Amino acid sequence: MLAYIARRILLLIPVVLVISIVIFAVIQLPPGDYLTTYIENLRTSGIQVSESQVESMKRMYGLDQPEIVQYYLWMRNMIVYGDFGRSFQWNKPVKTILLERIPLTMGVSLATTLFVFAVSIPIGIYSATHKYSAFDYLFTFIGFIGLSVPGFLLALVLMWVIYNLTGATVSGLFSAQYADAPWSVGKLLDLLKRIWFPMFVIGMSGTAGLIRVMRGNLLDELQKQYVVTARAKGLSERTLLLRYPVRIAVNPIISTIGWILPSIVGGEVLVSIVLNLQTTGPVLLQAVRFQDMYLAGSITLILSVLTIVGTLIADILLVWIDPRIRFGKVGE
Repeated sequence: MLAYIARRILLLIPVVLVISIVIFAVIQLPPGDYLTTYIENLRTSGIQVSESQVESMKRMYGLDQPEIVQYYLWMRNMIVYGDFGRSFQWNKPVKTILLERIPLTMGVSLATTLFVFAVSIPIGIYSATHKYSAFDYLFTFIGFIGLSVPGFLLALVLMWVIYNLTGATVSGLFSAQYADAPWSVGKLLDLLKRIWFPMFVIGMSGTAGLIRVMRGNLLDELQKQYVVTARAKGLSERTLLLRYPVRIAVNPIISTIGWILPSIVGGEVLVSIVLNLQTTGPVLLQAVRFQDMYLAGSITLILSVLTIVGTLIADILLVWIDPRIRFGKVGE
């Protein structure tokens, strides 16, 4: 087991390196850069910028170097010094912006992930074991709504409903008195009190999808011969269900950890804008729009690493939960 984990971690290094090259190349594809757009806006507003000033700004931001040199310096500074570069738009280090936004982003993402799994797996089990019941139809109907309604639209509708019913606003992760206050126990409690709404809105789509996956997988397992045999031997329904078919049916759910983590972080961009959340989503959108390459590249690289780490965690959990995978007998 430990050898398997060590081998997988070593394989992550070249994968991350290749991904970083692709990310940097894609960010450089659009014509021009932030500095060119910035200077054009200055000249449009009537502010004259000399060529010497342009060259000075290019040297300050490192844009006078070839792209391969820019990539090398970015990666070297990131690995050796923990320096992700400087944001053109914010005019401060990318690391500072990430430290302000990533903790809240990870808090929302982890809470949403726990919500998705805690809700989807039990409901999927109930729907499979009570096929065509009233609650099965109800959960199916809610699931289709969750899959079809965009998160930002759901957020707008629920905000309007809650405001009209209670007069309360649920946007933002903090109340007005804690928005700019330093961290304290009161601010943490205020965050925990308000995080449920973005957690529900962002996780609705993932929850609906995983309910359908869990229900379909478990229905398939319940029809297999080993379940019929175990039931004929007098094994209680609860023990039978949890010991065999659920452990197998949950495998595809666990394998989704690899994409559900970055999809939650990246998929909350519009929801974060609608709900005014202080996460990385709106920052990434602005960075891409204004070609802030170091900021956009750093956030995208973090999302990619999340995908890789999530896949590694999913593989380790699958090996631990399903002995067939451990011994290479899944297809038997």
